[in-house]
Amino acid sequence: MDFAKLRAEMVADLRKRGIKDTAVLQAMNTVPREAFVQEDHLEYAYYNGALPLPAQQTISQPYVVALMLSALQLQPQFNVLEIGTGSGYAAALLGHIVRQVHTVERQEKLVAYAESRLGQLGYANIFVHFGDGTLGWPEAAPYDAIVIAAGGPVVPVSLRDQLGINGRLVMPVGSYKKQKLILVTRKANGKFSQKTLTPVRFVPLIGSEGWEDDDP
Repeated sequence: MDFAKLRAEMVADLRKRGIKDTAVLQAMNTVPREAFVQEDHLEYAYYNGALPLPAQQTISQPYVVALMLSALQLQPQFNVLEIGTGSGYAAALLGHIVRQVHTVERQEKLVAYAESRLGQLGYANIFVHFGDGTLGWPEAAPYDAIVIAAGGPVVPVSLRDQLGINGRLVMPVGSYKKQKLILVTRKANGKFSQKTLTPVRFVPLIGSEGWEDDDP
């Protein structure tokens, strides 16, 4: 399969859908999504939809990933936190754009899955951590941007606290199976503003400040 051609077609489609952030589009035209997709789904690597991963998780559809990263207004000097590493694809995109990425994953299988792929591609500015993502990664805070790739009932307080001044956070918030993507900005006075972007559907954010494992 001509993955380079499929990648270029994906980026062209993202432009048509309204994605304008040059850095995000360049990253998506560079990072090989096929390297993060399971082998039996390779033919769908550039399909604009979610694809299954180990541990009953998913790799998000390209449009939603692009929308979330664009909302963060990423800059080269940024220190970024990602919650929900999954395959490592979004972390790779971030790694092309910003100085440093810390990404937290609660599924050990996916930590190994992402580390293997990111390592093979030579990323040296991405650090994958095993832990409760709802608690963030305070050791490397504050963050210029935080992206949460799972839906929770509210934005965890720990994640808000780790967001730097003028920092931006994007997260799906709502019920267990249906959410709205929201953008939270921390103002110079330390207070937060919130804006709703679009309806989405993500896997649940499990953890001490998210949903419990046995939530319906």
